[in-house]
Amino acid sequence: MKIAEVQKSELKSDFPSLEEISSLLDRQEGRLMIDTINWKGYNYKPDVALSLAYSDHEIFLKYYITENYFKAEMTGTNQMVCEDSCVEFFVSPEDDGIYYNMEFNAIGTCLLGTGTDRSSSKRVQPEIISKIRRLTTAGTQPIKEKTGKYVWAITIAIPFEVFFHHTIKDLKGKIFRANFYKCGDKLTVPHYVTWNPVGTENPDYHQPEHFGLLKFI
Repeated sequence: MKIAEVQKSELKSDFPSLEEISSLLDRQEGRLMIDTINWKGYNYKPDVALSLAYSDHEIFLKYYITENYFKAEMTGTNQMVCEDSCVEFFVSPEDDGIYYNMEFNAIGTCLLGTGTDRSSSKRVQPEIISKIRRLTTAGTQPIKEKTGKYVWAITIAIPFEVFFHHTIKDLKGKIFRANFYKCGDKLTVPHYVTWNPVGTENPDYHQPEHFGLLKFI
């Protein structure tokens, strides 16, 4: 099981701009590599790294991606962004079996679900999803598939209130179970890569028993 330490932000503002968060995460050392191939038949691996931090109000993520097949066609909240060039954050704040699956395509469209497994996971209301702040280098307009080297990044700020099944007031000293993913279900060459290994026969990210650990220090 992989373990990552998440440091508290040095930014002074309660809600810094996404540009400030992006710059902070660019400066951080020790990026996580999302580079584990778990399933036969899906050998293509894009280059994916991740920086994390947190504040008194939000969790910050920045994904850095270089890939050979790219598209971002989904524009509506809770659409199947996993069919595009997509990054994902699955996280369990407590040991109660409940996790949140946050999925983002390269233009920032988000699907958010929550449950205890794939069959029980329900889509979250758009009003809650709208609280997740997003900034992407790919812009906000839909993009049909491109081939050839494509580089993009997305910065995400997730307020604690998005984890509405739980009460989160201070992350320092907390341990969350989580995994990070990169996928592209409907690309010319589909891919499925993970941070922590997933021990299933076929691609399946709804596997909380295969989450790693995030330690907020």
